[in-house]
Amino acid sequence: MNRLPVLLMLSIALPSLAATTKTIGVPPPPKPVVHKPVVKPPPRHPPPQPVRETPPPQPTPRAAPQPAPMQTAVVPAAPVMLPAPHPAPTVSPGYRSLLSAWLESHKRYPESARARGEEGRAVLRFRVDRSGRVLNYALAASTGFADLDAAIDAMMRGATLPPFPADMAASDVEVSVTVRFSLTR
Repeated sequence: MNRLPVLLMLSIALPSLAATTKTIGVPPPPKPVVHKPVVKPPPRHPPPQPVRETPPPQPTPRAAPQPAPMQTAVVPAAPVMLPAPHPAPTVSPGYRSLLSAWLESHKRYPESARARGEEGRAVLRFRVDRSGRVLNYALAASTGFADLDAAIDAMMRGATLPPFPADMAASDVEVSVTVRFSLTR
């Protein structure tokens, strides 16, 4: 049964104004009320805290939802077997040194950046296949200078890196390297 609110109206009889007035002198006019503006102090903000990078949350395995209970028995769900995560293919130390040598020999310091004294380091992340073909790349961290970042882009665009050595079995790997631009004084 639905209950709806009930609105009650009351009427109150008041004595008439003529019956309650008395003849008296005119009261003095009320004093004017002066409203002063309220000045609030500016809000105080705590000093900014440094931003800390946190690793992305790791997915947690979830069990399948339990079925609803039947009339007299509960049938538990079978355990869900998740495939084991595949470890990322490792880059052999020999291949890492080949990559470092290739990157150093193909890196070009832009004259405009050199003239302005621009220096910096960037983190370059790329995926390369067994033959050395660059599948994709991105700057994970910039040098802070457009010309230096453009030099890295020019170096990687269409690049063919050294092929994998025999001790690396993966079909492709993802690599992160730091690329430094520094001037000798």
